[in-house]
Amino acid sequence: MAELKALIFDVDGTLAETEEGHRLAFNRAFADAGLDWDWPPALYTELLAVTGGKERIAHYIARHRPTFTPPTGQPLPEFIAALHAAKTKHYAALLAGGGIPLRPGVARLLREAKDAGVRLAIATTTSPENVTALFDATMPEALGWFEVIGAGDAVPRKKPAPDIYLHVLAALRLPPADCLAIEDSAPGTHAARDAGLQVIATLNDYTASNDFDGATLLLDHLGEPNFPFKVLSGNANSCTFIDIELLRKLVRTG
Repeated sequence: MAELKALIFDVDGTLAETEEGHRLAFNRAFADAGLDWDWPPALYTELLAVTGGKERIAHYIARHRPTFTPPTGQPLPEFIAALHAAKTKHYAALLAGGGIPLRPGVARLLREAKDAGVRLAIATTTSPENVTALFDATMPEALGWFEVIGAGDAVPRKKPAPDIYLHVLAALRLPPADCLAIEDSAPGTHAARDAGLQVIATLNDYTASNDFDGATLLLDHLGEPNFPFKVLSGNANSCTFIDIELLRKLVRTG
C-alpha cells in the first residue's frame, strides 16, 4: 500500500499569490530597458500558459512584437536573459517589501509535514533566486526544510512537460505513489499527473479558468481551522482544511 512520504510544491501561485508581483516586475523591467511594452492583467493571464519567465518573454515577442530587434545589438536570447535578470531583481524588491504573503494553510502545512517526518520538495519553473526571495520575505526558516529544490532551468522542458517532477522524484528516490503534488495551474497539474503523481490544486485569480482535469482535489486554497476551503471538485472526506492526515488518506486510497 502506498504511504505518504513526500510533498512536492509548486511555487508561484501555490505557495503565495505571486503572479501579480511577477507581472509588475516584468513591466518595471520593460520600462527600465526603454521598451514601450506593457502586460496588463488580461494579457498576463494569457501569457501564463507559457511557463518560465524567459520563455514567456520570447513568446510575447514572437506573438506580439515579431519585428522587434534588441536596441542593445545583442543576440535576442542574450537580450531576453538580461531582461529577465532585471525583472528578477524587481520581483525580489517587491517581495522584500512584504506585499506578497503566503497563501492560507501553506505555513501550517509545511510545519505539519516537517513535524510528521514527511519530506518536502519543490518543483517549479521559476528561478532559484525567486524561490529564495519568497522564503526570505515570508518564512525564512522553511527554505532549509526542502530536501530537493527543482527550479528554473534544472530540466530542458518546462511544465506541462513532466520533466521537473521526474527530476525531483529521482532526487528523492521515491515512487510517485508515495508523494503528492501541490499545484495551482493547469500546466503544473498536467505535469505532475504525467509524472504519476496525485495533485491537490488550489486555483487563484490567474488560473481560475484553467482546466484542472486529473486533479484529485480542486480547492480555492489549502484552508485553516478557522478559514475553511471550498471544494470545487473531488472528495475531501468532510475535511475543511488540508492537513497531513487527510493527505495520508488520499495517498492510501490513491
